[in-house]
Amino acid sequence: MALFHSKISLHVPPPDDISLPQFMLDGAAHPNRPRRPEGTPWLIDEETGKEVSEAEVISRTDAFARAMHAIWSIGNNDCIVLGYVSPTRSVVALYIPNHIDYPISIWGAHRLGAIAAMTSPALTVPELIYQLEIARPRLLLAHIDNLANALEAADMIGLPHDHVIVFDAHKAEARGRLPDGVRSVEEIIQSGVGMPKYPECRLKKGEAKTKIAVLCYSSGTTGKPKAVAVSHYNLVCNILQNAATWRLNEDYAPTEEIRFVPGDRCAAVLPLYHIYGLLANLHITLFGGMSVIIIQKYNHENLLRSIEHYRITHLFLVPPQVVVFCKHPSTRKHDLSHVRCCMVAAAPLTAELTSQLLEIMPQVHLGQAYGMTETTSAVSTKVGTPGSSGHLIAGTTAKVVKPDGTLARVGEPGELWVKGGQVTLGYYRNLAATREAFTEDGWIRTGDEVVIHENGDLFVTDRIKELIKVRGHQVAPAELEGHLLAHPAVADAGVVGVPDDFSGETPFAFIVLHPSPQASVSVDLDAARDMRESIYQHVAKVKSREKWLGGGVEFVDTIPKNASGKILRRVLRERARTLPTRIDFMGKTKL
Repeated sequence: MALFHSKISLHVPPPDDISLPQFMLDGAAHPNRPRRPEGTPWLIDEETGKEVSEAEVISRTDAFARAMHAIWSIGNNDCIVLGYVSPTRSVVALYIPNHIDYPISIWGAHRLGAIAAMTSPALTVPELIYQLEIARPRLLLAHIDNLANALEAADMIGLPHDHVIVFDAHKAEARGRLPDGVRSVEEIIQSGVGMPKYPECRLKKGEAKTKIAVLCYSSGTTGKPKAVAVSHYNLVCNILQNAATWRLNEDYAPTEEIRFVPGDRCAAVLPLYHIYGLLANLHITLFGGMSVIIIQKYNHENLLRSIEHYRITHLFLVPPQVVVFCKHPSTRKHDLSHVRCCMVAAAPLTAELTSQLLEIMPQVHLGQAYGMTETTSAVSTKVGTPGSSGHLIAGTTAKVVKPDGTLARVGEPGELWVKGGQVTLGYYRNLAATREAFTEDGWIRTGDEVVIHENGDLFVTDRIKELIKVRGHQVAPAELEGHLLAHPAVADAGVVGVPDDFSGETPFAFIVLHPSPQASVSVDLDAARDMRESIYQHVAKVKSREKWLGGGVEFVDTIPKNASGKILRRVLRERARTLPTRIDFMGKTKL
């Protein structure tokens, strides 16, 4: 078989002439779109219990758009060519955690035709600067907890402080008033209510396919994060692909057996800046008539209490959270009987973990999904064989390419290539990387080795593209290696991912030291421990947590490389597996 096709069709093509908020907020009809029960809130703040209705979502989005246009002249993005800089008036950067105004910020920018550039709120200042230099925003949305970092980064890219908006400013009372020029999002939205109407972005037939909606950052083997340009059509299409796959608004079973029912409640525990959280945990559930409980910071015991208190029916998780569910002693002390559906993605879920989770929640429909930022989240999903990533979602075509360029048949391994409406535009302002990963005829080379079985189950068997998956985050070894080489004692470095019960994988560094420090650590255990600590801190002080060397540090004589100088990571991974013990930065041994 040359090509693998989804067994589910998209009977109604996704619209290609409307923006994401027009699709979500303006009543766009679709056979898979159910009617939301009267009085069902769209959003609920986990911490305060505040409910946000559909009418309030629409009015706050409108007010925020009015304010952004009137105060900062945020306007339409007319430049859609990936290799060039779009006007800075067209980009709004989000440096905030999950918040009930997160979707309102995105949709408000989209009403104006602007791009929402979404960054992790945990980024360090150098990391944030790098991502902002790609996006070149006119406006930066920050949180009170990372405001200092945001202002420092803004200074470095030349963004005035009065172009910074802060979320949860009321939590700053004990810290004094806000810095000069900085205003709270609540103040901005309230002021926008009385401001003039803005010229809303209207798209012509086909324009949604090329109009950039969001920038989601994804690391690559080059070591630096790349901004994936996701179009309005990509987002709408993937919502509808999932809706068709999961049979939303279809009476295919008794109500108690249907996986998605209007009025259900979903916990938004995934970060919304991540494509999995943005699509599955937010937009698909809202499209399905559900209420989304916004959880700003993941804490397992708090989540358990919220499941009981809010009678949560749906969970979207990553494997490290599944590990906590299975191993945390508090899990079995709470009533989880309301949970009816649980989807796990962002990294493979083993058959063993699947069995353990089903022991805790035997009543759930448990499934795994496979996707990537470059495919607007989902490629395959649904409940399938334990350990698999399900079947191709509606409207998706795949092929499995063997190393010699020929196409694999059923059951044969190879690199997964994907084609469908969810395949994104490419990498913003990075044509070289775009041409490397995306083909002119619409395929994305995923870099993942897979096997597709006769029944359609997709199994991810290896990662061709070297990225380390830490708690669902992509960590590029080359980025860490480049930083490690700046340590004065390090002559060479090679980083690989090693298995970790909580994180899925964690970075492990092989280090070649310069002759003088190498001579010291080879004869002095205290010197070796101090050197490991120094190298660990060299990373931890400037990199976000998922990039820390949690796997440990091993001193070696050489880093294995091929003739062209490329690091042989398979050799390093095998060496890490065969080490009798690994020594972490504190000098403790790991089996």
